[in-house]
Amino acid sequence: MTKMRTILAATAVTAVASTGAMAETWDMPLAYAATNFHSENAAAFGKCVTDGTGGEIEIVTHPSGSLFPGDQIKRAVQTGQVPIGERLLSSHQNEDPIFGFDSVPFLATSFDASEKLWEAAKGPLEEVLADQNLVLLYSVPWPPQGLYFRDEVTSVADMEGVKFRSYNSATARLAELTGMLPVQIEAAEVSQAFATGVADSMVSSGATGYDRKVWESLNYFYEVDAWLPRNYVIVNADAWSGVSDANKTVIQDCAATAEAEGLEKSKGYTQFTMDGLREGGMTVAPASDKLKGELQEIGATMTAEWLEQAGDQGAAIVDAFKANQ
Repeated sequence: MTKMRTILAATAVTAVASTGAMAETWDMPLAYAATNFHSENAAAFGKCVTDGTGGEIEIVTHPSGSLFPGDQIKRAVQTGQVPIGERLLSSHQNEDPIFGFDSVPFLATSFDASEKLWEAAKGPLEEVLADQNLVLLYSVPWPPQGLYFRDEVTSVADMEGVKFRSYNSATARLAELTGMLPVQIEAAEVSQAFATGVADSMVSSGATGYDRKVWESLNYFYEVDAWLPRNYVIVNADAWSGVSDANKTVIQDCAATAEAEGLEKSKGYTQFTMDGLREGGMTVAPASDKLKGELQEIGATMTAEWLEQAGDQGAAIVDAFKANQ
């Protein structure tokens, strides 16, 4: 596997270095399974670009962390090891609070609200990415986040000591505030983590649970609509600068299509995966009123903390979002 990654990465570096060539292959690492709607959407985007450029730029996707693990994808694109990649936006909140705007609990809890929050944050995010040698192409939200548990939970007190899969700063902080024990686990490793008892719970969408068949280990999914995290597709700025204007237009048009179609896929996948979790044997239901109330209080704490970390830029995003409600 390591040898294969080295070979593929070397190929990608050659592609980045030879942007003036007539035909290039852009290897695109993805963190999620090929059957996940984000990965399917990325594959369709890649085909759109390949066809639209007449094969001058061929995008080949590598799902399930097969080329680079999820936590290495952004850095690989940033440094030119690959020209393009997709990653969970909030995974980089430790670099800059702006990356966590989509994971502020209970700020945007519906698809409509999520899109308005994206409109408010897109410009500031692009500025941060430009400083990191990256260009934003498109972004697609996950379905609303709910809570998965092995055992029944009716209040925050029931969460004490539970091993909790975290995937960003916000989820780690949520674990801390609820008395759970955070364990950093990439999406590709979720099934094994639950099966072996490394973790017993997580906050995620129905999509992740369905894709990973978590009903084999977990029994409860509580609908809390905490937030809608986003994936985003970025391209190395040096690679981008070597793309012809005509091909840039093709890529941008394909990206706009991927963003629109990805949103619709996410909406449709929401109910589909809820039904799938039930069919798998899980109890799927709204959280109790007590649990909802306690989570709202925790959300208020986390919102205040994020605003303090994000400063004027974060406040401007939230203000712009609220003004558009």
